[in-house]
Amino acid sequence: MSISLRNFAPADFETLYEIDQLCYDPAIAYSRRELRDCLRFPGADCLVAETQEQPLLKIAGFIVTARQKIWGHVVTIDVLEAYRRRGVASMMLAEAERRLFAAGVRKVALETATNNDSAIAFWQKHAYRIRGTQKGYYPGGRDALSMSKALEES
Repeated sequence: MSISLRNFAPADFETLYEIDQLCYDPAIAYSRRELRDCLRFPGADCLVAETQEQPLLKIAGFIVTARQKIWGHVVTIDVLEAYRRRGVASMMLAEAERRLFAAGVRKVALETATNNDSAIAFWQKHAYRIRGTQKGYYPGGRDALSMSKALEES
């Protein structure tokens, strides 16, 4: 499977919205307005992962980050189920971190549900460390782990 990364284009919006709806519980998934707002955050960046599926390119996932001075934030990372555990998320994260570092970011933070064991393992594999718990972070009162990582030149 060949994956390539590219910048988000406005024509991608509906596909990214559909992917987010498939990746997350309806209570957690972004509404169209929320996703648009995330893409418009100051310092926002969105990478799209495409796979060559004959005869067309297909979006396999995306990552949205935001930055402010030396701080970065992983807003969301979404990968369609068919492409999980194939390195797509790791590839997107590595490029997003490279871009953040190049823009002066030295520390990246994120939140993930306390009951999402596979996501927690993914983030820990990529050197993100748990910094605390945010009670009631998600709709319905679900808690989130706050995680962060210091970025270094690679």
